[in-house]
Amino acid sequence: MYRYRIIVRNDIDEMIFRRERDKMVEHTSENNQVLVAGRVDSQPTFAHEIYGEGFYNFTLAVPRLSGYVDLLPVTVSERLIDIGQLSVNTEVVIKGQFRSYNKYLDGKNRLILTVFAKDIAWKEEDEEIKNPNQIYLDGYICKPPVYRTTPLNREIADVLLAVNRPYNKSDYIPIIMWGRNARFTQNLAVGQRIKIWGRIQSRPYQKKLPNGEVHDRVAYEVSVSKLQVVNE
Repeated sequence: MYRYRIIVRNDIDEMIFRRERDKMVEHTSENNQVLVAGRVDSQPTFAHEIYGEGFYNFTLAVPRLSGYVDLLPVTVSERLIDIGQLSVNTEVVIKGQFRSYNKYLDGKNRLILTVFAKDIAWKEEDEEIKNPNQIYLDGYICKPPVYRTTPLNREIADVLLAVNRPYNKSDYIPIIMWGRNARFTQNLAVGQRIKIWGRIQSRPYQKKLPNGEVHDRVAYEVSVSKLQVVNE
């Protein structure tokens, strides 16, 4: 009888653990939300495999109202969609998260960013998406903000935001503030929790290597349209 009670107690503890874990995962999923819609710009290529699940990378072309097109990196599981049907110029709608990881390149670690797809669907011909590039992040400032002005006297603040992920992981997302948000952000301390809304943008630039070679590269960052400070 005593042994039976222990078994039941362990089962209850396991149920409680799973419920609390699922609540934690749900919460940390809500603090990093992305919706992007656009055209597949590159053929998916195999990236890696985890527990028998294959993941593929491709580039998504997402238009702005200005006519400029952001070319965003996307990572998708083979279990979400038939990879063979993700051909160039196919239009899709993706919901997921903006994630980061470190990769050793050119003799040092580089921060790699990607839209991690949690849901992907074909865009219907008559489907209208007013804002095809949306992101919401809830995280913590992990480096002192860098405030600057452009030659045209436009105010900008660069911030690195740490966004928690389940199982003690974090994504480190570069974000950029403009105008009064930039002016306000420059005085925020490391560790300050903030919520931001905006879009993911790509920015081509050239990197000069020590040997004199010049490489074309692309930087990714979140352009912020709305900012909320969270006082805990």
